[in-house]
Amino acid sequence: MLTITLVSFGILVLLLPLLNLLSYRVMGGFIRNRRKKWDLNICCGKTDGGGVNVDIVKHAEIPNLVVVDDIYNLPFQPNQFAHTLCSHTIEHVEDPKAFYEELDRVSENVTMVVPPLWDLSAVLNVVEHRWIFLTFSKEHVNQLPNYIVLPFARGLQEKRGQKIRA
Repeated sequence: MLTITLVSFGILVLLLPLLNLLSYRVMGGFIRNRRKKWDLNICCGKTDGGGVNVDIVKHAEIPNLVVVDDIYNLPFQPNQFAHTLCSHTIEHVEDPKAFYEELDRVSENVTMVVPPLWDLSAVLNVVEHRWIFLTFSKEHVNQLPNYIVLPFARGLQEKRGQKIRA
C-alpha cells in the first residue's frame, strides 16, 4: 500500500509541472500567437501583443507600452479596441468582475486566458493567485468564467508582504 502511494505521489510530482508547461507555455502561447496583432494586450508583462501594450509596471522594453495606475479605470474610449487579450492576469486582481467590465467597456472582443482546473499547480498557486476559475477551458471569449476565492491566498500574500496593486 505504501509503495502504491509513493508511486502515485511520484507520478503526481512529475505530472504537475508538465501540465503547467502545457497550459501556460504551449496553450497560452498558441492563444497569444494565433492572432498576429492584439489591439490591446492588457497586463502584458514582457509580451508584445502588436498593438497597445498595457501594464501597471514596466517589465521590459516593449513597443507602445502604456503604464497605468488603475486597471479598473483605463485611459481609453469605449470600444476603442477591436480585440483585447488578457492572458494570465485576472486570477491576480482584487475584483475580477470590475476588471472584466472595464475590459469589456474599452474593447469589442475580450479574450480571457485563465489557468484551467486541470492545471493544479497554477490553480492552487496561493503565493500569486487570488481566484480559482471554475473551468476546464483555458480560453474564454467575451465572457468571464465563474470563479471562487482561492482559500488562504489573501492571508498568505499579506503575511509575505506581497502587494498586488492591480
